[in-house]
Amino acid sequence: MKRSRRDENRAAQRERILAGARKLFSDRGFDEVTMAEVALASGVARATVFNYFPSKQAIIDAITGDVLEYWLAMLERAEADEQTSTPALLRALFGHMGDGIERVRDLHRGVFREITKLQLGLEEGGTAGRSRDLAIGRLAALMARGQGRREIRRDLDPEDLARAFDGLAIGTILHWLYGGESRGGESRGGESRADRPASLRARLARAASIFLEPVSTLPDEPLRGEPLPDLAPR
Repeated sequence: MKRSRRDENRAAQRERILAGARKLFSDRGFDEVTMAEVALASGVARATVFNYFPSKQAIIDAITGDVLEYWLAMLERAEADEQTSTPALLRALFGHMGDGIERVRDLHRGVFREITKLQLGLEEGGTAGRSRDLAIGRLAALMARGQGRREIRRDLDPEDLARAFDGLAIGTILHWLYGGESRGGESRGGESRADRPASLRARLARAASIFLEPVSTLPDEPLRGEPLPDLAPR
């Protein structure tokens, strides 16, 4: 059903508020930004922000939901790819996660704080919770397809594999986001080599190998040379 002009305007204004909030959160993190600053960055009145989002937590929840929807879209693209081996698709998923999170580290510090609450069962329900459950289901379907192709060990439960993949990925990301990470990389501008975290993409590539070594039935060296597909949603 076609939306009315009023509904379209409301949707556009809501997205404008979220875009302003994402920019502020990316620059400074969630905790340091006020609702008044979100209103200013969005070009709307503070009361207008509260019309759409009753609290800053509601904005955070909406952004977390958007991130999980993006992850679902990546999984859909992986499922639609009938040519690439399942292990290569899993490597590509790890790699795309690393690229996206590394570009906006401060924003994802807050996002993954919320995802961890969902993972631990500290928060239930809502759009983000449903998206997370759907993602586990799609990962399990991808694992089952790999087992059907004899690319993944068939003595392991697909949902167990999906949850193991999910736990390893999120654990690696959280460690990189919140500290304790090893440091590395060349110096850039006035920033010293020791002040920056090692590449998340490199971390997740190692995590992919840790996951795949015991579960893949394909030889490792040919697998590493297989081109990885672009799974980023259009």
